[in-house]
Amino acid sequence: MEQLDIGEPSSCFKRKPVIVIVVGMAGSGKTTFLHRLVSHTMSSKIRGYVMNLDPAVMTLPYGANIDIRDTVRYKEVMKEYNLGPNGGILTSLNLFATKFDEVIGLVERRADELDYVLVDTPGQIEIFTWSASGAIITEAFASTFPTVIAYVVDTPRSSSPATFMSNMLYACSILYKTRLPLVLVFNKTDVAQHDFALEWMKDFEVFHAALDSDHSYTSTLTRSLSLALEEFYENLKTVGVSAVTGAGMDAFFKTVEASAEEYMETYKTDLDKRRAEKQRLEEERRKENMDKLLKDMEKSRGETVVLSTGLKDKKDDKSKMECDENEEDEEEEDDYEIFSENGDDDDVIDEDEDEEIASFRF
Repeated sequence: MEQLDIGEPSSCFKRKPVIVIVVGMAGSGKTTFLHRLVSHTMSSKIRGYVMNLDPAVMTLPYGANIDIRDTVRYKEVMKEYNLGPNGGILTSLNLFATKFDEVIGLVERRADELDYVLVDTPGQIEIFTWSASGAIITEAFASTFPTVIAYVVDTPRSSSPATFMSNMLYACSILYKTRLPLVLVFNKTDVAQHDFALEWMKDFEVFHAALDSDHSYTSTLTRSLSLALEEFYENLKTVGVSAVTGAGMDAFFKTVEASAEEYMETYKTDLDKRRAEKQRLEEERRKENMDKLLKDMEKSRGETVVLSTGLKDKKDDKSKMECDENEEDEEEEDDYEIFSENGDDDDVIDEDEDEEIASFRF
């Protein structure tokens, strides 16, 4: 424990590539954005590694070094387990997560040759961000490499205050769930600039002015939430990009580098502390078990101790129950014989009784 340094990250950890996990709502342009990132890394001679975690995608515009479709057949999973589209994606991701230690091993072997690992996620954001398999994959990356979450926002659709607030709430939930640095990527700036979003984030009064024309319950709730998220906006890194034209790619990678530094300063230290705490609890548990064993040995004074597993008692109880059942069966057979003898006597009925019975028939 004394040798475990939790103050500063280890030097070998800094040389590892930065993991960029791209998430976002369906239709926000995640795959197109990742395609642009891959093209930018190739043109800028940045050493990148690409991973696809969407088992339902038909075609990819980029070449993936690791593809979940090579391991799990999405349609076969749906057919075998009788699942729908979302259930098939979730089950495929669960199956892939069981072997994710091998994926980490592949990346570790090439760590010195890489600068970034770009990860594309399924289109249904909740399948990755709120599932057990998504948490396993994210934590596996974060415990081994500097990891950054890139949340892609559809800028033209976010021009509506309600849609903008929905995106901000989801980004906030991902930030606090993963406890990883998050970069807010406003995509499709070639269609609509993201200046309005930055202004809404900096000045809530401007955002409230955009809600003045709407007096519905949704508008009132959005107005209240904007005040609650003011602190969230202050520490949030944002960048505007266009996956079609390639604008903002340099700014994005600079922001990712800054977020990786934040990871090393905050998350890595917190991870080391939690790991040290887990190790301490494990040592305490081992010591407690050893002390208990020594006390039992002293109490027995070296004699042979028969451990009761409860199986013998169960066997005796079972034998007793079988004996009781046999006795009950014998009693039932005796009753049946007595009843049969009485029944034979009753079959002899005189004619007077037949007449009396017949007189009461309907």
